[in-house]
Order: sequence, then structure tokens, then C-alpha cells
Amino acid sequence: MSIKLELVKRSEAGEPLSRLCREFGISRTTGHKWLKRFRERGYDGLTELSRRPKSAPLAAAEDVVVATLEVRDEHPRWGPETIHGVLKRRFGSQTPSTRTIARILKRANRVRARKRRGAKNIVEDAPSVVATACNDVWTIDFKGWWRALNGERCEPLTVRDAHSRMVLGCVLCSTRGADVRREMERLFRRYGVPKAIQCDNGTPFVCARAPAGLTKLSAWWVSLGIQIIRSRPGCPQDNGGHERMHREIAEDVQVAPARSAKAQQGVLDRWRQTFNRVRPHRALNGKTPAEVYVRSGTPMVARPPIYPGENMRQANVSPSGRICVGGVKYFISESVGNFAVGLEPIDDWHARVWFYELELMTIEVIHWVPDAHFAAGKRKRSKR
Repeated sequence: MSIKLELVKRSEAGEPLSRLCREFGISRTTGHKWLKRFRERGYDGLTELSRRPKSAPLAAAEDVVVATLEVRDEHPRWGPETIHGVLKRRFGSQTPSTRTIARILKRANRVRARKRRGAKNIVEDAPSVVATACNDVWTIDFKGWWRALNGERCEPLTVRDAHSRMVLGCVLCSTRGADVRREMERLFRRYGVPKAIQCDNGTPFVCARAPAGLTKLSAWWVSLGIQIIRSRPGCPQDNGGHERMHREIAEDVQVAPARSAKAQQGVLDRWRQTFNRVRPHRALNGKTPAEVYVRSGTPMVARPPIYPGENMRQANVSPSGRICVGGVKYFISESVGNFAVGLEPIDDWHARVWFYELELMTIEVIHWVPDAHFAAGKRKRSKR
């Protein structure tokens, strides 16, 4: 109020309004507004007016708010849609919308924040990858997609041998696990099975919320004896060689899209032949990847699910990801469905679940019936 009075008095005394506005740090529009109110209503015009809107169409009547909270308190699990249906029988057209009911519940602290499921399995350390021979490590990833001239999506799946730099596959493919497995089966039949595969944490290679990060695709890799090497989340530099190869695809292929996805695949095939058989690589002492690469001698055969140890049991996993122990079903993971897992008893009530060399979880067994092997294992542990 004092600033307004001083500005009005000095302005009425003849001082320029623009200079007064600069001095008080306000706009000239505000200064003219204060002068106009003073001249129309005197000193009362300088009193600050209420900023409350004349109407609040989204505000609900008090009785509606009370009824909403009463219904919620009586049925804590009912959501805004259900409460809206109940209130409509009572208030008819005066019933607030579902969004208004949700806002009422939130303001009255009747909504519990849903706890987000965090990742169960993440990689924190950079992987140590040393490929001293062909097929020690294959790297795999999806190249960022682009559109062909006819609008079709082009997203190539790329597979590369880390030692020889040989691009084994560069095929337009969907990110569905079944489609990727089909392409990997083709590569395994042609080039054999590698010792390890390095991938990022994206689908369909890894599921961070699944035990050991396994998906159906990566579980199949493990059954073939392949070690899974995971990069850290958001760290493409962990697979730098593969990313550099992707950059070359972007500069040589993506920059000039083909007329269709089918034509784009033909361009990718020609690029792969040039990359593998024509272009020499300095890292290979001037040789091409095709001159260095040697096919793997490991066939595509699943390992038998044999879990060693006298006290180790074996349980078949259903397609839905469950095992049955003592007549009780336990959920493990759909990713290992149709495989067999090993159960290592910890005590009378707990067992450790293994998938080949990977520890998946520890389960609490309700009805564990010790067998001879389990009893022998307990005696050995007690002697130690």
C-alpha cells in the first residue's frame, strides 16, 4: 500500500510516470492501472482486490464431497469409477466426474501411492570383455530404426564377432523374442555357437525384473552353454565396437533410405558384404573380417539339465513358470518355462533355485519332504 501511495502522490505532483515505474521496479501498465483506480475511487481503489475466481465449475458441493469420502472409507478398495456409479444413484446429474472424485480422494489423503516395482537385477560394473579368438564373444543389438520411402519401419538386428569384427547378421527384424530366436537359430546353424554373447539391457535380451535378468531368449542361450554378458544400463560405451559399427550403418545406409523395407534389406546385405570382405581393418593388420573369422565348432545342442550335488534336486518348470514341491506350486519365472531347475536345500524351510550355473532365487518351502540325498547332505554339513 505504501508503494502505491508514494507513486500516486509523486505522479500527481508532476514527476514522470515512466521514471517512477523504473524506480519502483514495476511496469508502466501497472503504474497506469494504479493511477486509474486512484482517480476513479480514491484511496479505496489502491486496496488489493481478491483474486478468487467468480465461479469454480470444478468445485464439488460439500455434501457430495462428504458422500464421496464416506463411500471410500466404507470401501477402501473402491476406485473413482466405482464410487462414481454409487454416487450417481443418489445425486443424479449433480454427480461429479470420475476425475473430480479422484481429485477429492487425493486431496483428502485417501489414495495410497502405489509402490513402483524396482529392478531386481541390474548391472553396476562395466563388463570385462576380452575376445582372444573368434567366437569367444558375439555382440548383439538393434540398430536405431528409420523409415523407408514408403513409410515402412526398418530396424536391423545386428550380430558381430568381437574378435574378427565379422558382421554375422544384419537383418530387418522385430524385437519379439520369437523372431530374434529364429534369426539366431539361423546364425548358429551357419556359424556355430559362441562362448559368450554381449548385449544391453533392452528387450528381448534382458528383463531387469526377472530372476538373473533372464528372458525366454537369453534362457535358451544359457541352455546352449552361452555366457550372457550384460552392459550397464545407459552405457553404450560398454559395447563400443558394436556402436561404432552402428554408426557406419547410419552413415552408409540410413542416410539414403530405400524405397521399401525389402529393398532396404538388399542394401544392408550389400553393405555387410563390403564391410566383411572388401574393406580392410587397421585393427586386423589390414585384413578383412572374413579373412580372420573362423567358424565355431560348437553345435546348437541344448545341455542336459543335470544339477550336481548329493543334496540337489531337480524340478521341471511349467510353461507358466511354476514348479511343484511337496504338492505346493511356486512361481519361478516364465523365462525358464519348459526347462528344469535345480533345488539346493538350505535348511528345512528354504531352498536355493538354480538354472544351470545361474542362481535365480531362494524360496521358502512350505512342505519340504526330506529324501535320502537331502538327509545325507544335512549330515555332511553338520559334520563340517
